[in-house]
Amino acid sequence: MKIQLLREKLALSVIACALALFASRPALAQGGELCPIKDQYNLINGPSKATRSGTLSAAARIDPREEAEYKAFFNMHAEDTNKRIEAGDAFVQKYPTGPFSEAVYSQLTTAEYQKQDFEKMDEYADKALALNPDDVTVLVFVGWVIPHSNDSAAKLDKAEQYEKRVLELLPTIVKPAGMSTAELATAKSQYESQAHSGLGLVYYQKEDFKNAVVELKKATSGVSQPDPSDYFVMGDSLDRLDRYSDAAEAFKMCAAIPSGQQALCKQKAEVAKKEAASQPALPKL
Repeated sequence: MKIQLLREKLALSVIACALALFASRPALAQGGELCPIKDQYNLINGPSKATRSGTLSAAARIDPREEAEYKAFFNMHAEDTNKRIEAGDAFVQKYPTGPFSEAVYSQLTTAEYQKQDFEKMDEYADKALALNPDDVTVLVFVGWVIPHSNDSAAKLDKAEQYEKRVLELLPTIVKPAGMSTAELATAKSQYESQAHSGLGLVYYQKEDFKNAVVELKKATSGVSQPDPSDYFVMGDSLDRLDRYSDAAEAFKMCAAIPSGQQALCKQKAEVAKKEAASQPALPKL
């Protein structure tokens, strides 16, 4: 059976939350919704190219005017999406390979996500990754969005590749300047959770329900603010595996989190509970 897109099945709204690059504090959600990368700390600190190999110091390579223009762009209100896109486009046209261009492309990626323009989101993400293929912020974000917005085999494979790359990179990340050891540990944990969430959604779309459950358990384990959609998809995956008792527990967890999915999760938990009562007990996965 072909599974409809999660954005239709779960009625997911666009989350008005920009990922604040170069910030050492968590990105805050707008309008009470969770960010795509929940309570995220950015793992990049400083100009994307200014600290790479070369004979000049980072400070010597940064044009003060370019830095000032980047700061002006960065400080624009996140809700001014169209203005941010216009300003960001102007910046990268003026400084196409400058030390701040990767960061601007990253923020343009999330701005287009806010507008639900997934084609443009991909375009900006590709440009950011062309400058730095290991930009974990872009990789984990786009890898999470794709299975919510697209179920084509090629796109899902791309998302799977992105999230697996994030999990490879996280252990190698060096603590950025201005970030404490505790903040780095929290950041890595949050990125890891989001990568597993993205993988779980990818496997769900591919109808690989067993691996979807494995990844979504990792995504929700020990997380202070789990995404109710992760529990919903986990529950639906378990239901399709005829693991009704486990499905009821997952839907129950979803129903316990304030969201637009609470009523549906409560209803599905009751249905799964009745299904479980009519079959022999199965061992835990």
